[in-house]
Amino acid sequence: MKQKRFILPESEIPTQWYNIQADMVNKPQPMLNPGTKEPIKAEDLYPLFAEECANQEVNQTDRWIDIPAEVREKYAYYRCTPLVRAYGLEEALGTPAHIYFKNESVNPLGSHKLNSAIPQAYYCKQQGVTNVTTETGAGQWGAALSYAAKLYGLDCAVYQVKISYEQKPYRRSIMQVFDALVTPSPSMSTRAGKDILTADPNHQGSLGTAISEAVELAMSTPNCKYLLGSVLNHVCLHQTVIGLEAEKQMAMAGEYPDIVIACFGGGSNFSGIAYPFLRHKLSGEKKNTRFIAAEPASCPKLTHGKFMYDFGDESGYTPLIPMFSLGHDFRPANIHAGGLRYHGAGAIVSQLLKDGLIEATDIRQLDSFAAGTLFAQAEGIIPAPESCHAIAAAINEANKCKETGEEKVILFNLSGHGLVDMTAYDQYISGTMANTGE
Repeated sequence: MKQKRFILPESEIPTQWYNIQADMVNKPQPMLNPGTKEPIKAEDLYPLFAEECANQEVNQTDRWIDIPAEVREKYAYYRCTPLVRAYGLEEALGTPAHIYFKNESVNPLGSHKLNSAIPQAYYCKQQGVTNVTTETGAGQWGAALSYAAKLYGLDCAVYQVKISYEQKPYRRSIMQVFDALVTPSPSMSTRAGKDILTADPNHQGSLGTAISEAVELAMSTPNCKYLLGSVLNHVCLHQTVIGLEAEKQMAMAGEYPDIVIACFGGGSNFSGIAYPFLRHKLSGEKKNTRFIAAEPASCPKLTHGKFMYDFGDESGYTPLIPMFSLGHDFRPANIHAGGLRYHGAGAIVSQLLKDGLIEATDIRQLDSFAAGTLFAQAEGIIPAPESCHAIAAAINEANKCKETGEEKVILFNLSGHGLVDMTAYDQYISGTMANTGE
């Protein structure tokens, strides 16, 4: 049997995160104060975020940011994660392409989100914070933060998008196991939630509504900070452990990717696997790697959105972010990939797309589940609905190789497993799932 898994020893866990902003010729435009339209400084973010996270957010000069020793020790619970050659999928497709995936589903919480939850909770604890709050869509980020908060003795409140709260009850249960207070959003517990429900009593929620409620709670609760699971620069920074490990593992396999793919909601797992490889192109090395963000066709901010300054939430509580956006009041369809139901893209990814350094594709819901089911049958791993989008994009590229006979190397990020998403698979298998909102 051929060797499929490439695993690094614990000693190879990265000691630094990679800050792509330092290498970008065209830096991301700054966030703006919505009242004054002046650029946001780190200290302007201190009331909302942990101070170190705020400093990382605006850092455009330091290429490498040290990972605290205690965070690295926590990473060692589950890192380094395996890189896997998908021989089964290659055979099922009959493609000459070499397909690899970075398996982020093997950590205790089942997704890549823990990579940022741990350092954010650590920085809050170091600062003396006692309470944290956040939003979550599918529940992967909420589960990761609930666990990280418990590790550091922090009280955690999570606003979960209402449709996901109803679709994914076991993710809610996971958060509650770690003593998190979980509230479906929009709710009547905040002014933002009340206003949204007054305007539309049947509102099923979005990440934008949940962010509004979490930000409001953080700003009105003593010694409380807001922690975010995607979009912002410091979150994407923390996720670069994925790509930094994958670089070494691809070297173990004796190959280098021609194509790097990840699903896309706000940008965290795409950034995590893409930025470390992209740095070689930014530094002038002769690398022709393509970077593809795979988003849902029902929430296509990269493929059909406009670049603008927009709020990160529905109620307009956040700074204005330079992003490709569908509008902060956009209401995404009730697809099962709850983590991808976000109206905008992070500032760094948006700038990279403007500069033509990355590309995007949109995937229909039924196509994503067809790809995820084929992957499960070929590789024995049931992927999260979000990850199914990356798999679908990888299959599309592998099929192009089959047509041309090219032996390209494709790497994608398996951002999480779908073992608590089986209701969605039930709908797909029974034929009751639709391409909603496309």
